[in-house]
This record gives sequence, C-alpha cells and structure tokens, in this order.
Amino acid sequence: MSIETIKKLNLMTVAKGKVTKYKLEIFSDATSNPVYIPIMVARGKKDGPTVGFTAAVHGNELNGVRVIHKLFNDLESDINDLCGTIVAVPIVNIPGYLANQREFNDGIDLNRVMPGKVKGNSSERYAYWFFKKVISQLDYLLDLHTASFGRVNSLYVRADMDDDKTKKMALLQQAQIIVHNVGKDRSLRGAAAKKGIPAITLEVGDPQKLQRNLIKYSLVGINNVLSALKMLPLEEHTSLEAKTIICKKSYWIFTDQGGILEVYPQVTDLIKKGQIIARTTDTFGKLVKEYKAPEDGVVVGKSTNPSAQMGSRILHLGVLS
Repeated sequence: MSIETIKKLNLMTVAKGKVTKYKLEIFSDATSNPVYIPIMVARGKKDGPTVGFTAAVHGNELNGVRVIHKLFNDLESDINDLCGTIVAVPIVNIPGYLANQREFNDGIDLNRVMPGKVKGNSSERYAYWFFKKVISQLDYLLDLHTASFGRVNSLYVRADMDDDKTKKMALLQQAQIIVHNVGKDRSLRGAAAKKGIPAITLEVGDPQKLQRNLIKYSLVGINNVLSALKMLPLEEHTSLEAKTIICKKSYWIFTDQGGILEVYPQVTDLIKKGQIIARTTDTFGKLVKEYKAPEDGVVVGKSTNPSAQMGSRILHLGVLS
C-alpha cells in the first residue's frame, strides 16, 4: 500500500471511519531532498477530541515507537467505536533516529528548542515546522520517551500536577512513579502546555531497545485516557500491581570526582537519607568517593555506565509528596 506524501496536514479533510497514514514533509536536508515524518491518523465516524501521541523526539528512544504501532493495530479493528481523532508520530526526530543518537543532527536536543523558531538554526526550524504542522492541531498530547544511553528509567510520568487535566491524564497512566514538573524547559510538553494543550511526558523504560512489558503497561494508561475522554469504550486492562508513587519534585545527583561508578539501588527502590547509593573507584580499584542519599526518596532512574567523569549522572531521585 502506497503512503500519501503531503506538505500540510489538515485533520478536517482526513476520511472518517478509517486509519490513514501519511509522510509529512517538514524539512530539507543537505542534498536538497525533503525530510518526511510518518503520520498516523485514526478518525472516528463521530466527532470528539483530538489526541496526539509522539515518540522518538530523541532518536534513540524507541519503546514509544512500538507503543504507537500497537495502539494503531488495535484501532484498525476498533475504528467503528472511536469518537474523535487520534494523531500519532512514531518517529519525530528522523535525522537523530537514522544516526542512532539522542540529538538532532546538528548536535542539539530537539526537546529543548520547542516550539522552535522559523528563522532559527536547523533543529529550531525542524521543531518549528513540526509544531506548527502537527502539534498545533491537538487538544491533548502524550509525549513518549525513555532514558538516554547509559541510563535506565522506571515507567514514570512527568506532569504539571497543579493542572487538573494533566493531573488526571497522569493518574490514569497507572505508572510506577509520577513526578510533578511544570515543564518550563522548552520541551515539547512545556511548549504544548503554553499553547493551551494539556500534555504529559510518559517515560517508558530504557533506550535503544523494545521492552514488551513496559510497552504493554503503557498501552493500559493510554487506553485509560482515551476511555476517560469518551473516545473509546472502557475495557478491562492488565494494570501494574504496585501503587503509583507521586513525587513533588525530582533531581539528578552528580559525581563531583571522576572514577569507575557503581550505583547500588534499583529503579523504584525507596531510599533513606544517608543511605549509600554509589561508590567510585580509581583505575587501580582504590575507593575515590562514596555517595549518600541527601534525603528520603524513590529512584526514578539511574546511571548504568561505569565510566564516570566529574559531573556524571548517578541517580535520579524523586522526593515524595
């Protein structure tokens, strides 16, 4: 089946009662050839909200790609039950994905330049046209990420818990952890929120791999949101057994001396102030530094890379509400 190539996405002209796929032109590369992003649109026969799903804003974060694929596989058979429109971009950062790297191909983090600039550098222009052509048409957004290279994550959500709509979306995910974060960092989530689009970030595990259990659990939360918005009928889904831990804030702990790093707690572990969380040794095996938890909290994510220079990440600590 051929995929239609388009320069503009107009959701009002997409056929109702079916799933339609496009290649949307948003950029041109150094050979003067267009760069296309994949767009998947499921439009119900009845009107309703427009909900967007994005993945691989960082090119090496791939669990979300498969989450979107599985969601649309289900929508192919459930399209008659759908009210409203679902728009998904399984790979946002095409140049980063092709290079197996987190950043855009100019070395800049695409998730720190949203909503971009029409007269900006390469990554800012890419972000601008993506935001203008796709995100601006949404009523809600769920942005799917994972940890980056050398780190692992729990299944957790970042959301502004002071906003009723984003709080509800976050709680419906039934994630292991929710971190309150207002998103003022020029992220896709933050830029969407500034445009009045309720948005959450769903962190789905680890980079450059497909983790079937986390993909399955992510779909539970996504279907919960679609059901709550009355876009799809409520169904029974497998949920996480553990109760969601809600954090009022979170931050990374960094090394202040280089060495070979070993981090002891695992993701979702509860830790106490003063607990030893990591040690570094020199190249001869001599202890360089011992790191302790500065306060009680939960391990949201952690480093798995033993090679740690000064200023390397150790552990992402969530502070419980």
